[in-house]
Amino acid sequence: ADLVVLGVGVRPRVDLAEAAGLAIDNGIVVDDRLRTRAPGVYAVGDVARFPWGPDGTSVRVEHFVHAERMGYVAARNLLGHDEPFRFAPFFWSQHYDVPIAYVGTGPWDEVEVVGDPAKRDVLALFRSRGRAVALASIYHDQESLRFEALLERDDTASIEQLWQQLRR
Repeated sequence: ADLVVLGVGVRPRVDLAEAAGLAIDNGIVVDDRLRTRAPGVYAVGDVARFPWGPDGTSVRVEHFVHAERMGYVAARNLLGHDEPFRFAPFFWSQHYDVPIAYVGTGPWDEVEVVGDPAKRDVLALFRSRGRAVALASIYHDQESLRFEALLERDDTASIEQLWQQLRR
């Protein structure tokens, strides 16, 4: 190969939080309101590890839109609201002319793929114990956004209806 590019992710900078006695687990551990275990201290963005989904899976998302959404919820909670962070984890990536979108989280034990990667027309549904937990897509932004909205509402019946429509 003439050129090799390797993306290995990022490590959250948690030294200050760790020195302050905050819980650390591949990021600063927060609850569903984005609070750390220290009173009045919140963490947001790609440094925060938060519970998400019906199983409370602990996730850390490295995406600027996600950080913005977390900041909004944390600010409201600092102002006295008591709101859980319910935005679904997601990212997208553009590889030349191919957009790849992913929404949801793992772990999963089953993947169902429809479409043809060679034609750049793919949807992949990830399931955990039969329950849809994530969707990856190429050139299916609208379907991905619909899935995201249903996932955030934990609307499993509508997710299954959507998937049946998309499989056709």
